[in-house]
Formats: sequence, C-alpha cells, structure tokens
Amino acid sequence: MAEPILKLEKLNKSFGALKASDDVSLDLREGEIHALIGPNGAGKSTLINQITGAMSPDSGRIHFAGEDVSDLGMAARARLGMGRTFQVSSLAGEFSALRNVMLAVQSRQGSSFRFFKPVMSDRSLVDPAMDALARVGLEDRVDVPAAELSHGERRQLEIAIALALGARAFLLDEPMAGMGPEGSKALTRFLDGLRQEAPILLVEHDMDAVFALADRVSVLVYGRIIASGTVEDIRRNAAVREAYLGEGT
Repeated sequence: MAEPILKLEKLNKSFGALKASDDVSLDLREGEIHALIGPNGAGKSTLINQITGAMSPDSGRIHFAGEDVSDLGMAARARLGMGRTFQVSSLAGEFSALRNVMLAVQSRQGSSFRFFKPVMSDRSLVDPAMDALARVGLEDRVDVPAAELSHGERRQLEIAIALALGARAFLLDEPMAGMGPEGSKALTRFLDGLRQEAPILLVEHDMDAVFALADRVSVLVYGRIIASGTVEDIRRNAAVREAYLGEGT
C-alpha cells in the first residue's frame, strides 16, 4: 500500500487543563475523502491548525508528502502542497475570480511586483489561472468579482487557488457552512469529483454530505478519536451514536 499523503502520529495539545488533542493519529490516502466529524468543542479546529502549522502540538509528529513537517511553518507546508480552505472566506472580494487565482500563480512563480495592466496580459499568469478555474467549473465566471459569487462558487474559487498553488491534498474546513440544501447538494457533487485532483480531509457538520462523500470517517470527541472506519462502520458504532450522531440515526 502506498504511503499516505498525510499522517498524524499521536498529536497532543493542551490549553491548561483542557486537552484539545489527545493522542490523535490518522492519515489521508491518495484518491480518498477522509471526513473528520465531532460535536462543537471536540477539537477539530485545533487539530486542523496543528496540521497546517498555525499551531504547534505539544507532542507528536506530522508527516506530509513523505516529509516530517512537524517543525515547518504554514508557508513551508503550503509550498509542499497542503491546501486549506476556511470556514470564513479569505478571498480578495473586489478582485475578479481570475485575478484571485492569478495572484496565487504569481506567488507560486515567485514573481516580483508588476503593474496591473501588464499582469493581466501576461499569459504565464493568465493561462494557468484559467486552467485552475476550468478544473473547478468556474470558466464562465472569470470576470465576476469574488464578492459577487455565490457561497458555493466562492468555495470553488478557494479550491482553484489551492490548485494554482500546487495543492497535493485539501483540508476543507466546513465547506457546507452557510449553504442551503440545493447549494450543499451542488457542492457535494463538486467535492465528489475533486478527490481525483487530490485527496481531501473534510471537516464537516452536514452528515448527509459526509455520508455521501466519505471513504473513511474519523470521529473526534473531547480531543480523542473514538472511532474510525467506513461510513457503515460509523453508522453501526454504538459509542458514536451516543456521543455524536444520536440514538436512532
């Protein structure tokens, strides 16, 4: 079996007496969606912050793309291909979808500052940005300011930016948050195809989306993984039903 693209080994993180991560181990394999679920306050955001380098674990190791990245910062992990989207969008709202992705391409190329008009005519920036937008289905929205895109389209744009930065895996933090039923269904279809671009660690509260998408599910409660397995494994797990899903789910 191929080495996982992401592997966590016994991560621990405490805030005073609160243990936010308690010997957490999990991995992400090529071509899969691994969902991380748990109630509010379970420690999901703390765990994602440790994975991305926004926060350091007290102990444990993180391996990504064949390297031990435990001591690397966020920028270095991103350069290795760790792509993250956030609960709250960090897009440049006044810039078009194309311009947002071009900034990512420019950053990856290490380009120096250029004046706006020459940048917009530079095919070395425009072409890869257009390719990333086409891969997420936004080729018809390239000139629309990010602030005017729908919630789901902004999520797609964030992923296009991650692709332009060379993402080898996606960490998606509640992509369905704030979406209605139709938007969630559309984004679920989109994410289902995205695993072919790169594997996904999906943090999500929308259980319909989780059960439709996930190859594996890990359940985090009070900082500890209490169960991990297929969707059917999780559905049948009595401890999960009691702690999170609710009896009769």
